[in-house]
Amino acid sequence: MKKIKCKIKGLDCANCANELEGALNKIDIIDNVNISFMAERLTFECDESDRDIAFDEIRRVIKKEEPDVTIEEV
Repeated sequence: MKKIKCKIKGLDCANCANELEGALNKIDIIDNVNISFMAERLTFECDESDRDIAFDEIRRVIKKEEPDVTIEEV
């Protein structure tokens, strides 16, 4: 498993971050999802071979739950 860090922008409140974190934790191929509202940071772990699929799934969930939110790997 590799830890991946992203910048997350467009979250309105800490509660939104918590709800989005819960939704992302349901994705089977990623683990240890953490969203820091104050730091605008999303971290998660996944196998290197699942990296592209993980980002696709994360973006799909974000678009459904919080359409104005964007992520960018750092």
